[in-house]
Amino acid sequence: MTAEGTVTGLNVETWADNGAYLSIVAPLIPTAFYLTLLSGLYKIPGIYAKSWGTLSNTVWVDAYRGAGRPEASYVVERLMDLAAQKLGEDPIEFRKKNLIPAEDFPYQTPVALMYDSGNYQGLFAEAERLSNYAQLREEQTAARAGGRLVGVGVAGCIEASGPAPSAVAGALGGVTGFWESGAIRVHPTGKVTVLTGAHSHGQGHDTTFRQIVADQFNISPDDIDISHGDTAVVTNGMGTYGSRSTSVGASALVRSAEKIRDKMKKLAAHLLEADEADMVFDKATGNFHVTGSPDKAKGFGELAFAAYTGHSLPAGMEPGMEEDTYYDPANFTYPNSAHIAQVEVDPQTGTITIQKYFAVDDVGKVINPMIVRGQVIGGIAQGVGQALWEGAQYDEQGQLVTGSLLDYAMPRADGFPMIETSRTETPSPHNPLGVKGVGEMGTIASTPTIVNAVMDALAPLGITHIDMPLTAAKVYAAIQQAQGGGD
Repeated sequence: MTAEGTVTGLNVETWADNGAYLSIVAPLIPTAFYLTLLSGLYKIPGIYAKSWGTLSNTVWVDAYRGAGRPEASYVVERLMDLAAQKLGEDPIEFRKKNLIPAEDFPYQTPVALMYDSGNYQGLFAEAERLSNYAQLREEQTAARAGGRLVGVGVAGCIEASGPAPSAVAGALGGVTGFWESGAIRVHPTGKVTVLTGAHSHGQGHDTTFRQIVADQFNISPDDIDISHGDTAVVTNGMGTYGSRSTSVGASALVRSAEKIRDKMKKLAAHLLEADEADMVFDKATGNFHVTGSPDKAKGFGELAFAAYTGHSLPAGMEPGMEEDTYYDPANFTYPNSAHIAQVEVDPQTGTITIQKYFAVDDVGKVINPMIVRGQVIGGIAQGVGQALWEGAQYDEQGQLVTGSLLDYAMPRADGFPMIETSRTETPSPHNPLGVKGVGEMGTIASTPTIVNAVMDALAPLGITHIDMPLTAAKVYAAIQQAQGGGD
């Protein structure tokens, strides 16, 4: 970086332990999923990175909630904090000097990816507002004056979610594609069945997909039945991974809904003896009516029934009302985050207490705010678990010594304060909903946020880094060594 704090280059060498043998995805995690995210939220002109995959006598690895993105964000965000500390600058102010400007989007990074949209300055401004950042620093100063080890941690993150297009999978040697299928079947009763290849395992797909389809036709979500991942009825699907379910899976459903509306529009024009070009869909009522004559209209249920009776259809139109789509997006989506945490370290035990946590995320358009908040908070808990407690430890013979939950500590609710969340919004231009992924965001951002907070707390002792997980024993040993009381 320059003396003024502008980052000009990044040189990263990584050794990635893949375990005793390779899973299908293992080689992609420290390469395609990691190296390509090393620009982070920042405008770094030159990035040189290489990764060595190593084998060891430990358990094999595979992709899990983030997969490479947390590692990339951890590298970048720890470096940003260390650089700010080197210059004696506030970590947020240092980051602001290096953020990609909003006017530069779409932004081509030096590491292959092209970010779709973002306003990172607004992201950090909202994080400062939500956390009352200036007050956090005042509280920290007062605590330090009283001999307490209180730290404030800051981190941002970027994710490449909804991998796309299928041509990228082929270029990486993949045998599958990145598309998703979505079918909508409108029954004669006006009830709707949705068939999607995106499988749900707790993300709230049923609720979200019902909302999306209901909005396309102005019908009740209660009139929609969702079938996902059932190979007996769903033709094909790529499943759920990479925070792709809404941006790719639901986009396929939107395209199918558009096809159904086109068919209904043609049928309505025929039944009303009007020109199709004069027909409009009124989203407020769910009716198809003649332009300028809302009383000359056909409703959703009436058109569904007419399509199945087949008594009067336009020339060439088949009976029924069902459409499907294989949607292959043009690009990833790039959700982004700015998180801030306040922690206190007990110098007598090394125990870390998270006092406050604030999360601001840009996940594009939001379908269901409650589900988005749940995804973010769940991800934060997992990321904090990695930062503070979770660690697979092996002895010299390669024997796992943290093989039970008595030895491998998991995050629990009593280890967290109330997490405050907020959002900014820059819609993605690459899908019809303008959405970005959310499922992995908390996991990616929280790990460097907490580690930066702990290192900030320990800064008066001259401690600049401790490898994760930051267990109480490890932190206590670092404090003792810094104070000359241990090796």
